[in-house]
Amino acid sequence: MDDDKIIPQEIQPETIAVETPTVEEAPQEMITPEVTSPPPTDDLPPPIYEENKNQYMLIVAGGIVFLIILVIIFKALFFGKPANKAANLIYWGLWEDKEVIEPLIAAYQQKNPHIKITYQKMNPQSYREKLVSRSKAQGTETAAIEKPDIFRFHNTWLPEIKDIVAPLPPTVMSGEEFDKTFYPIHKKDLKVGNYYYGLPLEIDGLVLVYNQSLFKKAGIATVPITWDDITQIVPKLTVKDRSGNLITSGIALGTASNVDHFSDIFGLLLLQNGGSLNKLDREEAAGALEIFRKFSEPPQGYWNEGMPNSTTAFIQEKVAMIIVPSWEVLSIKSANPDIDMKVVPVPVVPGTALISIASYWVEGVSRFSNNQLEAWKFLRFLTEKENMTKLYEIASKTRPFGEPYSRVDLAPLLVQNEYIGAVIKQANNFVTLPLISRTYDNGLNEETIPYLENAINSTIQGVSYKEALGEAKKGIDQVFTKYNISN
Repeated sequence: MDDDKIIPQEIQPETIAVETPTVEEAPQEMITPEVTSPPPTDDLPPPIYEENKNQYMLIVAGGIVFLIILVIIFKALFFGKPANKAANLIYWGLWEDKEVIEPLIAAYQQKNPHIKITYQKMNPQSYREKLVSRSKAQGTETAAIEKPDIFRFHNTWLPEIKDIVAPLPPTVMSGEEFDKTFYPIHKKDLKVGNYYYGLPLEIDGLVLVYNQSLFKKAGIATVPITWDDITQIVPKLTVKDRSGNLITSGIALGTASNVDHFSDIFGLLLLQNGGSLNKLDREEAAGALEIFRKFSEPPQGYWNEGMPNSTTAFIQEKVAMIIVPSWEVLSIKSANPDIDMKVVPVPVVPGTALISIASYWVEGVSRFSNNQLEAWKFLRFLTEKENMTKLYEIASKTRPFGEPYSRVDLAPLLVQNEYIGAVIKQANNFVTLPLISRTYDNGLNEETIPYLENAINSTIQGVSYKEALGEAKKGIDQVFTKYNISN
């Protein structure tokens, strides 16, 4: 009942006292009858309006309840939570087939029926250039093409795609949660200012792969851990004919023309020797190049340009050790399923901490997408533990292993894996340098690598290590200036 309702007050009937005057005795017929007082109020029946008041209160209370129900129904019908807006997301991938990713897409769409996700596996050739041009297409151009909402990019690409990549909303994943979930290299590569520009589904980088059969044949039972170990066992693993021609090489190092990932390997040696990519004119850089080159220089000649491409040579069991990112193991096992191979962390300089070169792929969202929030929500879904393990499980049905987990809390599941356990063991010690091969970026990496290739080739012609790298520095500095890098 409203507070401002006026409640009738109970009115008690007055008690009337009539004074009897003193008179002379009158005749009997003249005597005024005695006036009696009214009965006590407690014995009186309630006034008629008191009964009506109770009925009135019930009616008012019922009316209020009815009005409340009516308001709730009205709000639900006209002011309720709006239906989720339908969104179509185009997802550009690179390495995974539809059969791997689509079960996760289907699961997400089942929970979010207003979302439709179309996955497209793209050709890596000229992919980055197409990604940028398609994303920036405006006006009538957009009618004839499909722009990706979600796309995959390499961990070194951020300086090249900064104009098209959107920041990760803190409402989807906070910076604190990102740092706890993923490895330090992910934070270093993907954080610019206060924002993160991607969600990684994997971690990868250089590992040492060796042929166990060739090791046994040479009488080597220990796993190489340091570069000293490498230099001691390479002569035992190298086999030459009577003319000095290589039959089996101990390790594929020293040349640029037929050593896959030579630039990545040089970057590793550079960091291990205390050097920096923007200080190639220093002694540390020259020392790193000397270490790389000595494996193919006379008189040792443990590797030369007459050998097949290093990965091919390993498949053919013509080289005992190669340094490659772990995904190359898939190529090797596909070509030679019966090869007896082991994968371990890269060798370290004696007395120094483990370090390796990172090379992995990240999922990002286009800043030109009309559905950025929904795109980020889907990527967040993919990074959840159960979904990441599901991706790995599906991929492993058709190949030896899936992508190594980017989540720190999933490390125990893979650390003992025979092929990618080495990646996990190095995951906290990866460093990124923009000299990674096979990114197909037609940009930062592929503009940097030729200068290193020329430096290596010039030393074969007799140019000193320091002079060769001094020339390389001039070109690489220009590339870094172009992409605003102060490595």
